[in-house]
Amino acid sequence: MLHTKSFVRKTRKGAVVKVVKEHYLRDDIYCGAIVCRQCPQKLNGPVLEKKPASLVTAPIAQGKLKPSTPHYLVPDTNVLFHQIDLIEHEAFKNVIILQTVLQELRHRSQQIYARARALVAEPTRRVWVFSNEFHRDTYIEREKDETPNDRNDRAIRTACKWYSDHAIPGIQIVLMTDDADNRRKAALLGLTAVSVREYVEAMTQYPELVDMIAAPEEDDGDSGKKFSYPEHLTATQISAGLKSGAFSQGTLNISTHNFLEGSIYTKVDGVEKQILLLGRLNLNRGVQGDVVAVELLPQSEWKTGAEEIVEPEDDSDDAMEVASEPKPNQMEVDGSVQEAKPTGRVVGIIKRNWRPYCGTIEVPAGSKGGATQRGQQQVFFWPLDKRTPKIRIRTRQVDLLAGRRIIVAMDSWPRNSRFPLGHFVKNLGDVGDRKTETDVLLLEHDVPFSPFSKQVLSFLPPEGESWVVVDELHLPGRTDYRHLDVCSIDPPGCTDIDDALHARILPNGNYEVGVHIADVSHFVKPGNAMDNEAAARGTTVYLVDRRIDMLPTLLGTNLCSLRSHVERLSFSCVWEMTPSAEVVNVKYTKSIIKSRASLTYDEAQARLDDPTLTDPVSVGIKLLNKIAKQLRARRMEAGALVLASPEVRFNLDNDAQDPVDVELKEMKDTNALVEEFMLLANIYVAKKIYSVFPDSSMLRRHPKPPQTNFESLIRAARGMGVEIDPSSNKTLSTSLDNAVVESEPYFNKLIRIMTTRCMMQAVYFCSGTLSEEDFWHYGLASPIYTHFTSPIRRYADLVVHRLLAACIGYDKTYSADLVDKVKVAELTDVLNYRNRMAQQAARSSVELYTNLFFKGKNVQEEAFVIRVLKNGFVVLIPRYGVEGVVQIRQDVATVEHDPDRDTLTCTATGSVVRLFGKVRVLIHVEEAGHAAAQRAKLVVSLVSPPIEGVSVDVDEAGAGDAPARVEVTQEVVG
Repeated sequence: MLHTKSFVRKTRKGAVVKVVKEHYLRDDIYCGAIVCRQCPQKLNGPVLEKKPASLVTAPIAQGKLKPSTPHYLVPDTNVLFHQIDLIEHEAFKNVIILQTVLQELRHRSQQIYARARALVAEPTRRVWVFSNEFHRDTYIEREKDETPNDRNDRAIRTACKWYSDHAIPGIQIVLMTDDADNRRKAALLGLTAVSVREYVEAMTQYPELVDMIAAPEEDDGDSGKKFSYPEHLTATQISAGLKSGAFSQGTLNISTHNFLEGSIYTKVDGVEKQILLLGRLNLNRGVQGDVVAVELLPQSEWKTGAEEIVEPEDDSDDAMEVASEPKPNQMEVDGSVQEAKPTGRVVGIIKRNWRPYCGTIEVPAGSKGGATQRGQQQVFFWPLDKRTPKIRIRTRQVDLLAGRRIIVAMDSWPRNSRFPLGHFVKNLGDVGDRKTETDVLLLEHDVPFSPFSKQVLSFLPPEGESWVVVDELHLPGRTDYRHLDVCSIDPPGCTDIDDALHARILPNGNYEVGVHIADVSHFVKPGNAMDNEAAARGTTVYLVDRRIDMLPTLLGTNLCSLRSHVERLSFSCVWEMTPSAEVVNVKYTKSIIKSRASLTYDEAQARLDDPTLTDPVSVGIKLLNKIAKQLRARRMEAGALVLASPEVRFNLDNDAQDPVDVELKEMKDTNALVEEFMLLANIYVAKKIYSVFPDSSMLRRHPKPPQTNFESLIRAARGMGVEIDPSSNKTLSTSLDNAVVESEPYFNKLIRIMTTRCMMQAVYFCSGTLSEEDFWHYGLASPIYTHFTSPIRRYADLVVHRLLAACIGYDKTYSADLVDKVKVAELTDVLNYRNRMAQQAARSSVELYTNLFFKGKNVQEEAFVIRVLKNGFVVLIPRYGVEGVVQIRQDVATVEHDPDRDTLTCTATGSVVRLFGKVRVLIHVEEAGHAAAQRAKLVVSLVSPPIEGVSVDVDEAGAGDAPARVEVTQEVVG
C-alpha cells in the first residue's frame, strides 16, 4: 500500500517548491512472537518467547494483570528515556520496542538510543523492534490540532491494540507508561496499561528494582525548607543571549580543591579568559562537564586573591549555600596587585553531561534516613569524584548498601532541592576491596573492561598460537629483514612489544637505521568486530596491577608482539644517515623480521656500558646510541622541551599483590635512545601520510600554551631568582636549563614538573580540519607529528599504519572511511577522550596503591610547596611522587595570605610557608569516613615550620617505616 503526503516549502532563494513524500505500508511485517500463526515467520533473529515467564507476583492495573500471567511488555518513549537503567536489568525480557519509540529516542538522546539498540542486539533479552510506522494496520496520520507527542502516544496505543487483537493465544500485551492520561485512554480501548512503579513493585523477587526507578523531576527534595536556585532560562532565551553577546558558553570545570568553585573558558572583551563561578547559587545546579550559559557579573564583583580549600565533608544542609559565596572581604586582598578575575553566574544548562557515578551512601549515625515513601528511605549518595555534589536517592536497601560501592544515576535537579535527585543502579562490592575499588576507578573513567565478545574473538587467526609466518603467504610485497640483527628495548615485564630497532654501517660509510613496528593492520581489518572494538576502546589502559588491553591477548602479547627468536610481520622505516645523523633517504616498507634479543632498559644499558662486548646486537645498540645523542642535541637546539613528572611505579608482592616498594624509573641512555628513534619515525611517517592524504591524515599536535598559564610560575620563580621566559618553546627550554638554585639540587626538577602543568594537552586531529601552522607540536619543536610506533596499544597508530600502507601502494584498495575527513575528525575526538580517561584511570590506580602502601604507617618526609592557596597549600613529596593538601582551618589558626609573594604567614609563630619552600610533613592514611561514603585517603599533615593548631606532634603521631627510593622521571610531551 502506497501512502503519499505532499506539502510546499520555500527554498533559500525564495522559490516555492512542492514536495511529495511516499510512505510504503505493508501487511507482512512479523510481530516477533514464535507462537504467532498469522505472521510470516522470520526466525533469523531474536524473537519473543512462546511462553514468557511472568515475574509479576501481585495483581496490578485494577487486577487486569494477574500474577504469573504470561505477557509481552511495551514501554512508551518516556519509560525508555528515563528508566533505561531499569529496563537494562536482567528481569526485563520479552519486550516490544515500537519504531515510534525508537525514532523519538534517537531524536532525544543518541546515548540512550544506543543503549536501547544494544538491548535489541542481545539475543538472551528477547527484545523485539516492531516497525509500526510501516504496518498498514498500525500506521496513523496526525490529526488536526494534534501535537506530535499526542500523535505518537496514540500510535503506541494503536500498536498495542493491534498486538492485543492479534492471534497470540494466552499472552497479554501490557503497555508501560507513567503518563496517567495515556493509561486512561488505553483503558478505554480495553488495553492493560501500568505505571513503572506499579509494575516493578509487583516484581517481589527483585526488591532492588524499586530503587532503580528514576526520581520524577517534580520530586521536592527539600520539602519544608526554604531554599531555591535561580530559574534556568529557556533554550530560546539562552540562544538569543548568546547571539547578542549577553551570555557566554563553556564547559563547566569544578575545582578539585573547592567543590563550590567552578569556571569556564571563553572570550571576555575579545580575549580568551577564565570566568569563575563562585558559590552554590552562581553554579546554579551546574555539574562537572555540563555545557552552560554564563552571564558575566559586574566588574566590581570580580575576584582577586587565591583559591580556597573547601572539602565536601564540610558541607551542611543549611549553611553551605552561603559559606563560599563571594563576599567583599573575600574578593579583595589588601595590597594585592593581581589582576581581578572575571566572575559570572550560570543562567542555563545547554547540555547536561550526567553519567553513572560511583560512590557510597551515607547513613547518619542513629538515623534510618529521611522521609520514607512506600518503605523506601531517603539517603545521600556521595560520589567518589569530589567535584560532583552528593545525590539524594530513595532505597529499601539501606542496610545492604551501607559500606558498599554502588552506581547511582542522576535524574533531575529541581529548583527547590539543594542537591540533585537520582536512583540506584548497581551494587559493585565492599568498600576497600581491591577488586571492587579497581572496578570503580575503571567505571569512573569510562574505561571499557569487559572481556572480548565471541564475535570479536572470531576474527582472530584460526591457527591461534600456532600461527607462523609462511613465506608463500606473507612475503609477497614485503622486505625480508630476517637477516638483520634487530632487537627490542622495553621496560621489565613488557609482553606487548610494539617496536624493535637495528643499526649497521653501510659500505659507503653511512649508517642504516631501522625502526620496525608490529604490523597489527595485517590482523585487524577495517570495519570488522575486532576493529570496531579496538576503535571503541581507543587505547590500552595500564593500571598498577593489571592492563586493560585494546586488542585480544593472542594478538597483543603473541602474534603481533615482536618477541625474540620468532619471525614476525612488521612495518619498517629504514633511513640512510651520514655519521653526523643527517638523513640521506628513508624507505617505508612492510617487512618480516626475526628479533635477536628482547632486552629491558637495564640489560641494554649494561651492553652499552660494557666496552668488551662486540657481538652484533651490542655493537648495534652502541651505534644507535651514538646517533640518538646527535638527534637529541638537534631537537634540543630547535627548542624541544624536557619536562618532568612525579609518577611512581610500585613493586608488588608476588602472592598478595600488595605494594611492597614504590619507585620511579631512572632515565637511562637507553630510554633516550628508544625515544629518539620513535620520535624520528613518527615525524617522518607524519610527513609521508600528509603528502599523500592532505585532507584526512591522522596527526597529533601540541598547541602552544597561552602566556597566562605561566603567570603564577613566572612570579614564583622570580622569587627564587630564576627567570622563566615562555614566549617560545626555545626560550622556555633555555629558561628551564638555566633554572638552577645551587642550594637546592631538586629545584630544577620541581620547576620542570610545574612547567608540565602549564602545558596544553597534546591531541589527535584530522589534517583537513586545521591550517598547517596549527599542526605544530610545541613540546617536540616539530612542525608535524603523528603516532605510528605503538599500534598494539593505540588505535590511532593502527589508522596511521593503514594510511601509510595506502601511501606506499601496499594496500591497493582501502576503506572509504580512511579518506573521509568528517569521520576521521569524529574518530580523533573519540581517541582524545579515551586517551584522557586512560591517563586519569592510571593516576587513580596509582593513588589507590599509594593508599595501600602507606596504610598503617606514619612516615615523616621532606616536601616542597608547589601551590599556595588562601587557607592552605599543596605539597609534593619527591621521595614518593606524592602530592597532598594541607588545609588550615581559620578557627584553629590565624594566617595571613600574600597572593603576590605566594606566602602564608602564621601570626602566632611568625612561620612562613612560601612557594617552592621546604616543609616537613607526616604521611598517613585516613580510613574511609562518613560511614565509608568516601574512599580512604592519603593525609599529609604539617610537621614544620610550626603553625599553631595545624602542625602535628610527631612524637604523639609516631613516625617510622623506612622510606622507599624514588626519583622523578623526565618526560617529553608527546
